[in-house]
Order: sequence, then C-alpha cells, then structure tokens
Amino acid sequence: MTQFLLRLVVSAVAVIVAQRLFWPYVRVEGECGEALLAALLFALVLGLLNALVRPLLLLLTCPLNLVTLGLFVFVVNAAVFWMATLVPVGVQVEGFLGALIGSLAVSVCSAIASLFIK
Repeated sequence: MTQFLLRLVVSAVAVIVAQRLFWPYVRVEGECGEALLAALLFALVLGLLNALVRPLLLLLTCPLNLVTLGLFVFVVNAAVFWMATLVPVGVQVEGFLGALIGSLAVSVCSAIASLFIK
C-alpha cells in the first residue's frame, strides 16, 4: 500500500513538472493546493486507465507496434493520457501534441523515480 501511494505521489509530481515545463500544452487548473489535489486525482485516473485500458489498446495495436518497431507505444501512451484528461479533475491538454508531451514527461519522471523506489 505504501509503494502504491508513493508511486501515486510521484505521478502527481510528474504531472506538475510536465505543466511547469510544457505549460501551453499541459495545464493543471487551480492554485497550489488545488493543483496538487487535481494532479493526485489525475494520477489516480491515469493509473487506473494504465492498468485497465492500456493493455487492451496494446493488444489491439500489436500489428502496428510490430511494423513501427514499438514506436506506436508512444501513441498508445498519449491516447491513454488524453483519455485521463477527459475525466474532469483539473488537468487539460492541448491536442495530441500536448497528450504526447505530457505522457512522455510523466513516463520519464516515473522511470527516474522507479530507480529509487524499490
């Protein structure tokens, strides 16, 4: 349970970092406390979608992943990130590019944090 909460906080911080680095494309609504709560809720929704929807999408797009040598996974990640923004928790993206940039930023931050969280 502790590891789940820690990863949830890391994902929320990654969303805030993505908003700070790529503001026109990824936006978190609200001031400091509200933005953190929105990012935590968004991280929870993103985690649920990554656990439930992403495996199905990867299975359905397996031929495209083979043809593109796995690069289509970035498109699937962006689609899941965009789907998470459809839940009105306070995180918005500007088009597909925003979803792609946001998903890449969250993935990189989460991967770096996973090196330290065992």
